[in-house]
Amino acid sequence: MPMDQSEIERLIKAALPDAQVTIQDLAGDGDHYAATVVSEAFRGKSRVQQHQMVYKALQGNMGGVLHALALQTNAPD
Repeated sequence: MPMDQSEIERLIKAALPDAQVTIQDLAGDGDHYAATVVSEAFRGKSRVQQHQMVYKALQGNMGGVLHALALQTNAPD
């Protein structure tokens, strides 16, 4: 069962309440998404640490229900 993009957004915002999240379904199949996440929590963190924070927010769904997520993360300007 594919993961709905609203569920991805909900999980990210639950872990990073200030996050601005934009999600795009890349293949129209509910399995391949691109996400841009902007959060103050990322400030001072490496790109790897930022991505780890998002993967943790997804509560183990990466690689399972959520097959692929192209991720861009940033702190606000």
